[in-house]
Amino acid sequence: MTNALFVVSEEGYWGEECIEPLETLSASGFEITVATPSGGPPKLDETSADPDEVGEETAEHVREVHENDERLNDPIPTARADATEYDAVVFPGGHGTEWDVNQDHDARRLLRDAVEGDDGKALVVCHAVGILAFARDSQGAFIVNGRDVTGFPNEWEEGIVDEDGVMPTGRKLPYWVEDEVITAGGNWDAELEADTSVTVDGDLITARGPESSSAAAETLLEELGV
Repeated sequence: MTNALFVVSEEGYWGEECIEPLETLSASGFEITVATPSGGPPKLDETSADPDEVGEETAEHVREVHENDERLNDPIPTARADATEYDAVVFPGGHGTEWDVNQDHDARRLLRDAVEGDDGKALVVCHAVGILAFARDSQGAFIVNGRDVTGFPNEWEEGIVDEDGVMPTGRKLPYWVEDEVITAGGNWDAELEADTSVTVDGDLITARGPESSSAAAETLLEELGV
């Protein structure tokens, strides 16, 4: 049986970016394990389950899965996870990842081992792409250096934060994903003119945002030959 590890934020994950790949992989026969930095249940970004923001159908579905999926409600700590035991490691996005997943050295280890392994793949979505600004390979170089990637773009971030970089929640954004990934050597192209954006570079798959979640999951399946 193929299996996948989902590394999900306890600070606020974007519902569709987790649940769309989760259900797509499950429907393809994957056994799914969920991990969070501390092992506590992941937190849903409430905006991603707001009907005014994402539509009633998506909002209702996201909240239902978040509240009732046993895998999301019973995660393991990232420290206890081993990427070599999984065919894929998936990093759903959401602003919350900037405060926990992207800063978690075990999450970075999981990304590194997935990308450097013989058979594994890593799928990183939206704000979770910011982990590439900090994750290094086994030689100490940035994993993203020289790789083609997409992710949550500055142009979109500008529509969310105020002139001081503060989000509607009152929390200041600690960094901008696009800026940091480019600084780490990534070849950034969020394909702003396209409806979806998914980029494959070796065993690393990146996706721009919620609207790319389905395409990202399908691309992962294709890359795994499932």
